[in-house]
Amino acid sequence: MFFGIIILVGYLLGSIPFGMIVARAKGIDILHSGSGTIGATNVKRVMGTSSGYVVFFLDCLKGLLPVLLAKTYFGLHPHLANNVGTALLVGLILGHNYSIFLKFHGGKGVATSIGGLIVLMPSAVFLGLILWYSVFTVTRFVSLASLCFALSLPLNAYLFAYQKEIIALAFFLMAIIFLGHVSNLRRLWKGEEFRFGGKK
Repeated sequence: MFFGIIILVGYLLGSIPFGMIVARAKGIDILHSGSGTIGATNVKRVMGTSSGYVVFFLDCLKGLLPVLLAKTYFGLHPHLANNVGTALLVGLILGHNYSIFLKFHGGKGVATSIGGLIVLMPSAVFLGLILWYSVFTVTRFVSLASLCFALSLPLNAYLFAYQKEIIALAFFLMAIIFLGHVSNLRRLWKGEEFRFGGKK
């Protein structure tokens, strides 16, 4: 019951659609522009670099701050703190990807995952971000870099010997990020995916 409430709280917080809010402030309906998602990549594509960075920062904070507050509040009980943080991040990602305020549409969960994981497994996410940057630099595909980042999470969590609940979280995040990128995978396979700084 307790962890169910934590997940629900996370879901409601995660449902705040920063991408849509930033876009609407400039008169743009981001749900009907570009790829139709509220994530930083689509906002950057439609509205420009600065708006994309603002959304990435806000989505990242959406994952980081609630998990950090939970870890701090339960800091005297590290195992419980990790479990609460894990449950909270599950809810945050579900809310971000399937927002109740957007009829269960949303983003793809990468930035919000990064924010929460900076608190829960910093060493693992640091390696994942190095991989993301390397893949993006070589290919200019944000989607491919994000998928490689997702794939690295369980391996990195195991490598750094995080507790089993956090390793399970890493597998969950990998799965939900892949689920959010199904259309990108199809476009990558067909050679039709959008490449930043160049043509498809």
